[in-house]
Amino acid sequence: MKIAVMPGDGIGPEVTREAMRAIEALTLPNFSMTEALVGGVAYKATGHPLPPETLEIARDADAILFGAVGDPTCDALERHLRPEQAILGLRKELTLFANLRPARMFAGMEDASALRPEVARAIDLLIVRELNGDVYFGAKGHRKTEDGRREGWDMMSYAEDEVRRIAHVGFRAAQGRRGKLCSVDKANVLETSQLWRDVVIEVAAEYSDVALEHMYVDNAAMQLVRNPGAFDVVLTGNLFGDILSDQASMCVGSIGLLASASLGERQTAHGTFGLFEPIHGSAPDIAGQGKANPMATILSAAMLLRHSLGLEAQAVRIEAAVAKALADGVRGGDLGGTAGTQEIGDAVLARL
Repeated sequence: MKIAVMPGDGIGPEVTREAMRAIEALTLPNFSMTEALVGGVAYKATGHPLPPETLEIARDADAILFGAVGDPTCDALERHLRPEQAILGLRKELTLFANLRPARMFAGMEDASALRPEVARAIDLLIVRELNGDVYFGAKGHRKTEDGRREGWDMMSYAEDEVRRIAHVGFRAAQGRRGKLCSVDKANVLETSQLWRDVVIEVAAEYSDVALEHMYVDNAAMQLVRNPGAFDVVLTGNLFGDILSDQASMCVGSIGLLASASLGERQTAHGTFGLFEPIHGSAPDIAGQGKANPMATILSAAMLLRHSLGLEAQAVRIEAAVAKALADGVRGGDLGGTAGTQEIGDAVLARL
């Protein structure tokens, strides 16, 4: 079993190190981890945020454990050379089209949420976000209007096959959970969203055991803070999914607790090839200080074990160890505590 490890920039190497320790503690047989450069650190070393060597290591692996990319010193570079293009490039080159972002309230953590405890306690949802389409991958640019004004433009589009394949992922996920799927769009304004809704309805005919609901994105954002416990699986596009998943993280209490999986169609000997990463960024303001909460990355490692390596029991063990550490009061600065990166990692390992 081969894992490509891409720590990246900022706090990426710090949090990834703790996730690697958790995986290594399981003493898996026939197992290896290979590190590769990505993001700003890769650009500074090779002249590109996603070097060919890194892509080759990724293609040879069963899964990717990813840290974070983003470096303020690279902000003036041409867009295709900026660190953030590395993750977009990996998604495109490896056809990682389905992003799974679970958000669940850990017992005893209700006080960390911005919501009332009785509301926060009910949070247990999964956001299924399409990753290869929408405005992030559409044509874009700058131009001047006829009267000389500068204008930026981005094209939003989805083809029906793109919607169909992510819809199947969402419905299958709902079958394994509570049997409810909420498709989020803006069909009252956007033609792209109208196509999205039409195709989702077509796919729903194949899943009679799943209850389908449609919701406009503005209402979904409101309901996510009003009654998040009503959601089971949320299916949505690239742009809306990016926003709603970050909102869900604050409903839970911290962006430092949410893991994610980006899956494609390629099957390995053990499961589905994917890239696994915390949903937070590189946090350059605290990089190298040992302050970052590694729990989201450790939980991402658990998702890696589950989806790409077929190791459900080991994934559950890691998730239980994180939950126990939180229940015992081990909290980083993002949760109002004082525990540092390695201290949190040590606490999870001790319970593992």
